[in-house]
Amino acid sequence: MFFVDTIEVSGLGNRSYLAGGERTAVAVDPPRDVDQVIAAAARRGVRISQVVETHVHNDYVTGGLELARLTGAAYLVPAGARVSFARVPVHDGDRTEIDTEAGLTLRALATPGHTPHHTSYALEENGTAVAVFTGGSLLIGTVGRPDLVEPRLTEHLARAQHASAHRLAAELPDDTAVLPTHGFGSFCSSSQAEGSDTTIGKEKASNEALTRNVDDFVADLLAGLDDIPAYYTHMGPANAAGPAPVDLTPPAVAEAEEIAARLAAGEWVVDLRNRVAFAAGHVSGSFNFEVEGQLATYLAWLIPWGKPVTLLAESPEQLASAQRELVRVGIDRPAAAATGDPGGWMPEGDAPASFRRATFADLAGRHPAEGVVVLDVRRGSERAGGYIEGSVHIPVHALHSRLDEVSAGEVWVHCAGGMRAAIAASLLDAAGREVVAVDDSFDAAEKAGLTVRTP
Repeated sequence: MFFVDTIEVSGLGNRSYLAGGERTAVAVDPPRDVDQVIAAAARRGVRISQVVETHVHNDYVTGGLELARLTGAAYLVPAGARVSFARVPVHDGDRTEIDTEAGLTLRALATPGHTPHHTSYALEENGTAVAVFTGGSLLIGTVGRPDLVEPRLTEHLARAQHASAHRLAAELPDDTAVLPTHGFGSFCSSSQAEGSDTTIGKEKASNEALTRNVDDFVADLLAGLDDIPAYYTHMGPANAAGPAPVDLTPPAVAEAEEIAARLAAGEWVVDLRNRVAFAAGHVSGSFNFEVEGQLATYLAWLIPWGKPVTLLAESPEQLASAQRELVRVGIDRPAAAATGDPGGWMPEGDAPASFRRATFADLAGRHPAEGVVVLDVRRGSERAGGYIEGSVHIPVHALHSRLDEVSAGEVWVHCAGGMRAAIAASLLDAAGREVVAVDDSFDAAEKAGLTVRTP
């Protein structure tokens, strides 16, 4: 008998796995906060004997090196990956015993494409594959993007992705569970697909890498690639060098005067509360990144790398959750933090700032009109599916450096659902603009009477 436990890293759109028998187990692509992997092993009563990486990750800082150190496990990394630490180099075809009594073996399958050295691992029970950990290779309905390593390699890697998907489909039984690391909202996925579980057989019937010829597949894959989060530049080097252990102890407490001083110095002060509370009242100059949203992705994408950040949270629990999310992308220690509400975060006599929230129906009552600016902060691929006539387009990740491109007037900012609009509204509000955050689904825009065009 064997088990596979899924460890969700939902903020980054990833999964890692713990798999094994009654005595020992392997951890696959662990997140940096490894305590949850250790807790999963403790619940199973197993020892982690191996930690494996499918590739050197571009979207998060791995916990693999630290997990191996803490547990005494062997650390398996694809042999082609250039790293600066001791590890067990994995070659195509290598087999590793996971739990001898349970007949569990891990077989390495070279599946280049997401990276040149990418390796998948088939979990075999008594010689038969029962699951395959596909990392950034074969995902649910799609594949991992091939453009994160080197622009000159992108087409070559896209073709390798197609070949790797076909290798997995040819060598593994149809009922083999496909267990990818990426593809649940991760920007490492070349496209977003529906579903939370799949098999080799299901992918043979639906995955375009397996249903289309290589030339058509590659052409469409390359045409559909979206923006790359800026912080990805720092993830690969951090993982290749060997990440340091994390420190999740609470940051130093910032009083109101210190928060004001940090803002005056040009540092980032980030309010983690939900967007409704932030719009109703916040420290002037602070930015809103909801801890319940994709905090790590968007904060790491927007903030100038290495700039000090102070976190404002409504509770110690919210602050701790944010710290856990941020260490996963290399934002290791906030400069300071405070908990409570805006009344305690501002010097005496200061009043909280605020801005309006609205729906697309409210916008329809104001647009088009003189002095009304509609700002669309979705990605280009989203806008290609339809946009409000007369709207200005600046993706949220580019807005901070392009604020001067937003025309004078009352700015009504929208995204697809409200979260990114709230981030953008906070950036505009901090810059002194009159802003209205549209907190609504874009599907409601045309129904509300707004004219929606397609390119």
